Amino acid sequence: MSLLRILLFGLVVMVTHFIEGITGFGCTVLALPFCTSLAGIKTAVPVLVVIAWLLALYIIIIDFKSIVWREFIKIVSFVILGLPIGMWLFTFLPDAILKRVLGIFMIAVSVRGLYAAFKAKPAAACGCGEAGRAAGKAATGMSKVKKYLLNFILFLGGIIHGAFGSGGPFIVIYAAEALPDKSNFRATICMLWFTLNSIIIFKNVRQGAMTPPVLELLLWTLPFLVVGMILGNYAHRKIKGNSFTKVVYGVLLISGVFMLI
Repeated sequence: MSLLRILLFGLVVMVTHFIEGITGFGCTVLALPFCTSLAGIKTAVPVLVVIAWLLALYIIIIDFKSIVWREFIKIVSFVILGLPIGMWLFTFLPDAILKRVLGIFMIAVSVRGLYAAFKAKPAAACGCGEAGRAAGKAATGMSKVKKYLLNFILFLGGIIHGAFGSGGPFIVIYAAEALPDKSNFRATICMLWFTLNSIIIFKNVRQGAMTPPVLELLLWTLPFLVVGMILGNYAHRKIKGNSFTKVVYGVLLISGVFMLI
């Protein structure tokens, strides 16, 4: 890779991981189109997996007490249930069409979330969505129908992740409702990304995907990652609840648009 391509790759990493440093998600889906065009999919994907893993580890270390273990275990359980179904369906599901449907669904959910966030009164805004704030007040306050719907969305996220590796948005939709506090939201889903990416990294090492070009690009990328994640964490500390809600659904909206490209 030329020095210019490496610098561009690093800048993409810095910006996207700054965003994830704030929200706890979005870096890979936002960086992937640009990074694969710069370095190729076989080089870019393993690098992005490792740096996303490092960012998640950083957030876990500095915000370990914010992890809501009950929700983490629930998310992992539903995702694991859905994963094998998705892997089985992968053999005959129409990849391009389903990803477009997923993108449209993400856009619809994010628009609804943004509408609720902008409509909400500032004094009432303290988390990741109007419904999320209600969930935060009392778990028993959530209707059974809504609980079943959120659980199904989580299960569906496992299926989509098993089929296409892009079930994260469904998990974010669930977490935005179930984890109203911004630090709980970020730390808990970063614990999930850390767990899933650990498995992927292990697989990549066993399959020989961590080639010399991958490792070289990874080393060049680390300084950009450090800058992005430190600035992102600083912004996370400063951002207020309602603004955080808008950022979360804004990133989800952009991710949905990227799914349509």
